[in-house]
Amino acid sequence: MKHRYHIIPFALALLAIVPGLYVRGAHLCLTPQLTALLAGLAILGASFLLLWACEAAQQDISQSLALAVVALVAVAPEYMVDMYFTWQAGRHPESNYAHYAVANMTGANRLLIGVAWAAIAVIFWFKTRQSVRIDTERRTELFFLGLATVYAFVLPIKGSLAWYDGVVLLGLYVWYMTLSARRPVAEFEAEGPAELLAELPVLPRRLATAGAFLVALVAVVFNAGPFSEGLVATGKAWHINEFLLVQWLAPIASEAPEFLVAIMFALRRQAGLALGSLLSAKLNQWSLLVGMIPLVYALAFGGLTPPMPLSGFQMEEVLLTAAQSLLAVVLLASLQLSLASGVLLFVLFFGQLVTPQLVAALPGGTLLGVQADHMHYVFSVLYGIAVLPVLVRNWPAILRLRWGLRIETCSDTRPQMGAPEKTD
Repeated sequence: MKHRYHIIPFALALLAIVPGLYVRGAHLCLTPQLTALLAGLAILGASFLLLWACEAAQQDISQSLALAVVALVAVAPEYMVDMYFTWQAGRHPESNYAHYAVANMTGANRLLIGVAWAAIAVIFWFKTRQSVRIDTERRTELFFLGLATVYAFVLPIKGSLAWYDGVVLLGLYVWYMTLSARRPVAEFEAEGPAELLAELPVLPRRLATAGAFLVALVAVVFNAGPFSEGLVATGKAWHINEFLLVQWLAPIASEAPEFLVAIMFALRRQAGLALGSLLSAKLNQWSLLVGMIPLVYALAFGGLTPPMPLSGFQMEEVLLTAAQSLLAVVLLASLQLSLASGVLLFVLFFGQLVTPQLVAALPGGTLLGVQADHMHYVFSVLYGIAVLPVLVRNWPAILRLRWGLRIETCSDTRPQMGAPEKTD
């Protein structure tokens, strides 16, 4: 078998998983910091296993469906962390868990676009001096992402996440997955650690892939709770805002493998495939993840009413995330992401991240009469202002997104995992 050295990353991933599982199985009582560290390492190792297993599975399913599955399973750790917070919110409505659930969800979504998408555009431009181009099949993801984004603006208006919101968003995701499953299987060549699985004969490959899925999912399920609680307790012990830890550190830990793999594809001049996988990740987080929150909350609470409430700050978070998503859709409707677009996404993301802290440090905690706690409203407006000229320029391309529903018209000349990407 070629490339036996690829067993080293698998061994490292498994080594990262073992301590977290042992601590949980042995019921050891550790400090919150050590608990969060070991559980976070286990989730990180599991994320890599999930990603490699999904890449190997692309030999047996269509590339569109594979990208959707890769995006879904690779962020399974993120789902488990958020569902843990949501479940606890339903069990303890008087607690801050609902606050943490929204923080984790919005942070994960904004990181994907503001950091990962932007990084792909910047890296590919420095490699080729060209914009990232994605295949016409990606109109499917953009179409459904646009629908989910439009619906997301309803949530802060009514101030709650109800069970019927979950039904709508989950319905969009099921519709999208149904279309993706109808695409033809494309030729696939695995790279990196996934080669170790892909080179196996059919039956051993499928068994090994299923085994990797099982080990990783067990690690995620058993470590999501300790990681979540460890982060919150660490924030309180170190007098750090636990909301910020939950919103930014947890998604970084759970989505790091997907970010790293996407960056590696961009460095190999396969940025279109990298951006396509990140687009699928954004769609499933903005539809499936958000849709599951009110349903899990209702299940834990023991009834469909009342719905999961959104505080004023949480409404700002959802509104800001929806505004960022809208800008991303209209920018990518032309099926390319330029350096300027990537920089714009990052600058706005960085601005909304640091401005509240900077304004809070000013005398009186205000800037031009706006309090630090309301700076997200300002950036929601800035995203809206940025959308307008792009909307005018890309309007024909935005209308063509509906072609994503016509599977038979999509191009068959998409870039493959092992082939150089066309840049003309």
